[in-house]
Amino acid sequence: MIETRSTVTAERGPSTAPGSEGLRNRLIAALPEEERSHLLLECETVQLAFGDVLIEAEERYRYVYFPSSAFIALVAAIGERARLGVGIIGDEGMLGTSLVLGVSIAPLHAWVQGAGAALRMSVAAFRRELARSATLRRHLQGYVHVFSDQLGQTAICTRYHVVEVRLARWLLMTRDRAHSDEFHLTHEFLARMLGVRRVGITKAAGLLEKRGAIDYHRGKITVLNHAVLEQAACRCYQLGKQMYERTLGALQGHGGAA
Repeated sequence: MIETRSTVTAERGPSTAPGSEGLRNRLIAALPEEERSHLLLECETVQLAFGDVLIEAEERYRYVYFPSSAFIALVAAIGERARLGVGIIGDEGMLGTSLVLGVSIAPLHAWVQGAGAALRMSVAAFRRELARSATLRRHLQGYVHVFSDQLGQTAICTRYHVVEVRLARWLLMTRDRAHSDEFHLTHEFLARMLGVRRVGITKAAGLLEKRGAIDYHRGKITVLNHAVLEQAACRCYQLGKQMYERTLGALQGHGGAA
């Protein structure tokens, strides 16, 4: 179900220690060991469920999230019905980038698209870490730059590309964050993310199936041929991916260690 207010559960114990989950988030893993350990002391591991709403637009942040196995869709809205998915956050990033810029109000809705674990930190603790660590600030500023590019690519894609192309891009972005060729996404969820009717998703998914790119049955999507799916997508997908890899590599070159 979509738009369910989150009942995020915190888990504790050796199997869910923040240290083990922290290494699965690339932003945290790229920090030098001492910086990473200090930040993880302020974190707790939480489980996120599909469809949970972590924050609504115009709400004040209480927490930041660093996904490890979960991933989060960011949604822009005008009124109750006009909504559009504008980005996905997985283990490459964090939810709460506005705080890096000194803004405590969320600009977008955040829905859990992929269930799993994340590290959660209070806003007060996050601000202390930002003030303390120049390395963390540099890494997160780089991520803000890359995520802004993802938002821009989504705007271009929505304006100029047909639904099939946009669906292929969203599925590739999802696959990258799920780290699997199989994941669950309903027609309803995809329709909301792409800002189209369900029939539009049905038609676009059917075209991708005919090309041998995917199999889609009862909400279960299997990527059968990654190369064909990438050919069906626009260059927006590759451009965004390449920018992130360049930026992450530059940050690691400044002294981060994964």
